[in-house]
Amino acid sequence: MRQVLKNTKRQLVVSIPVKMDGGEVKVFEGYRVQHNIARGPAKGGIRFHPRVTLDEVKALASWMTWKCATVGIPYGGGKGGVVCDPKSMSRGELERLTRRYAFEIAPIIGPDRDIPAPDVYTDEQTMAWIMDTISMVRGHTELAVVTGKPLALGGSQGRAEATARGCLYVVREACRVRGMQLRDARVAIHGFGNAGANFARMVAAEDGARVVAIADSRGGVLNAEGIDVQAALRHKAETGVVERTPNTEPVARDEVLEVDCDILLPAALENSITLANVGRVRAPLIAELANGPVTPGADRVLFDRGVLLLPDILANAGGVTVSYYEWVQNQYSYFWTEERVKETLEQTMQTAFAGVHAAAERHKTDMRTGAYILAVGRVAEATDLRGIFP
Repeated sequence: MRQVLKNTKRQLVVSIPVKMDGGEVKVFEGYRVQHNIARGPAKGGIRFHPRVTLDEVKALASWMTWKCATVGIPYGGGKGGVVCDPKSMSRGELERLTRRYAFEIAPIIGPDRDIPAPDVYTDEQTMAWIMDTISMVRGHTELAVVTGKPLALGGSQGRAEATARGCLYVVREACRVRGMQLRDARVAIHGFGNAGANFARMVAAEDGARVVAIADSRGGVLNAEGIDVQAALRHKAETGVVERTPNTEPVARDEVLEVDCDILLPAALENSITLANVGRVRAPLIAELANGPVTPGADRVLFDRGVLLLPDILANAGGVTVSYYEWVQNQYSYFWTEERVKETLEQTMQTAFAGVHAAAERHKTDMRTGAYILAVGRVAEATDLRGIFP
C-alpha cells in the first residue's frame, strides 16, 4: 500500500511550440501529473512559472490527493505546470501557449478523468482558453473540463473568495474548541494576495476581529488597535503595496509572523516559519492559508508549546471544495446561488474540521498528523476496496 500511495499514477511531459509576437518560435516544456485516482478523477491547478519542475508538480499532485481526501470530496490529486515567465509574455503569447498546452494534455484530461484549475500566474481567463480549446477538439462545449472559470462560462458563485472563506470556517471551529472569541481577536496576516486579503476583509466585517498586522511581498504594516481593512485594500489596489497604509506603522515583512496576536495566518510562501524564527512566534492559533508555510521542525516546536495549528490540507481546502461544487453544477447544468455555495462550504469545512480534530485527539497528536491519518486512511481504504486490475 505504501508503494502504491507514494507513486504517481501518470506523468505526462509535453513540448509546447509557440509562435512569439516577433515571429520566432520558442518551445516550452509542460507537465501534467495524476498522483492518485482511487476516489475519483484527478483535480489540481496549472501553474506558469520559470522555476516549475516535474518533481515540484509531482509533489503538488500528491498534496492534492490528501487535501481532497481530508475534506471528503470525491477527487484524487493532480497538478500541471509550464516552464515559462508569464510576466515577460504578451496576452497573445500566453493565449497561444495555453491553447497548445491544453491540446497536448487533452488525451488525459476531462470531466471524468482530470479537471485542472488556476494556480500560480494562471487565472479564470486561462481556464476559459483551456475550456474552449478542449471543446473545439471534442466538438461540443465541455464546461466541466476545468474549474475556476468566469461566471459567464459556467464558473461558480463564491469561487474567488472560496479559499479564504473555507479557512474562516475552520478558524471559527478552532476558536470554538479552544474557547476563544473571534470578536476583538487580534489577527496577523502574512501575505496579502487574493486569499490573505479576502480573509482580512471577511474576518473583520463578519466576525468583528481586529486585523493588527498585514504583510505583502514588499513589506508590512502594524496597528495594535486594528487596521482599517477597507482602507488597506484600497491602498493596495491604488499603489500595489500595503506599505504606508493610513494610520499604520511600518514593520518588516517577516516580523508580522512574530507580532503579539491571537490568530496568525501565514498566507504567503512555503517555509515561512522555521526553526530559526519559531521561537519568536507568539500566536496560540495558526491557520496555514498558504501551502507548506511551516517546516516540520517548527511544527513539532509549536505542538510542544500547545499551539493549535490548522494544516494547509484543511485550512486552505476551501478553494478545491468550491471547485468541486463548480464541477457538480457544470455536470448538471444547474447553477447555485452564492448563499447555497456558502452554506454548503460551511457544512463541508465543519465536518472536515471535526474529523481531523477527532483523529488528532484519538491519536494524541497534532492536527496535521490527524489530517494525514484521516486522508491517507480514506485513500488506502478506496484502493483496498477497488483492488488491483487486472
